[in-house]
Amino acid sequence: MKKEDENIIEIKDLCKEYKMYHRKKDRLLEILLPKYEKHTTFKAMDGFNLNVKKGEIVGILGRNGAGKSTLLKMITGVVVPTSGEIKVKGKISSLLELGTAFNPELTGYENIYQHGQIMGLTVEEIKAKEKEIIEFADIGEHLSQPVKTYSSGMFARLAFACAINVPDILIVDEVLSVGDMAFQLKCFKKFEQFKKKGKTILFVTHSISDVLNNCNRAIILQHGEKIFDGDVKEGVEEYKKLITKMKDTNSAKGKNKITKEVINSLSEKSEWEKTFYIKPRGYNLWK
Repeated sequence: MKKEDENIIEIKDLCKEYKMYHRKKDRLLEILLPKYEKHTTFKAMDGFNLNVKKGEIVGILGRNGAGKSTLLKMITGVVVPTSGEIKVKGKISSLLELGTAFNPELTGYENIYQHGQIMGLTVEEIKAKEKEIIEFADIGEHLSQPVKTYSSGMFARLAFACAINVPDILIVDEVLSVGDMAFQLKCFKKFEQFKKKGKTILFVTHSISDVLNNCNRAIILQHGEKIFDGDVKEGVEEYKKLITKMKDTNSAKGKNKITKEVINSLSEKSEWEKTFYIKPRGYNLWK
């Protein structure tokens, strides 16, 4: 098998279920009384299968609650699957929650080393990447200051710089919205370098343009199931239909009907009139 054809992530029949309780005490009663069942089951992921090859940049799309973040957390080991199998070859770095390995009392420079050690690197390996991390973060003299004094943008820059210079597989979940445009462009340029080096990125986002510009494969999730896997442009078109609720309305008549319904719902302002005021004793915005 050629190196570029090798699967770096293999997922088979993956399921994740959560128990849902109407009352807090029901959870305790179930523990104390095994026959007492007062929960319903929510399937966040149901029979999911996926193979990802080395060097692929996979954009994962889906509406809120589709199971995107749950999938990434199971791949990184943050969440344990209910059933199924996940095989990962290589070192993973995740940007699910930026800077979770940081100590706010330590300086940015000290956190570079702490983060690297948590990722399993030796001091020598961190030292070799130190310059690249510092240049990528580009936070200047603030590097010698405690992380707790950083702005959200500076924090994100350093956390991203630490995470992106380590792995074979990078997991990204909607974190590029933090930081300025120049930094976001720098991140995507790094993605391209990753791809050239044969590394892999799983990228969850709601931004269609980011998927079109940076991914070579698109996946759409709905209710914990994969409903599309393939070409990026085709995937984006399917996602557009999904979010506009036009997935199953192929006829012109059906599309016109939905358009009318949307327009009518937007023109009905009665509910807004009841609740939307500039301030409690101010004027109604619609009048």
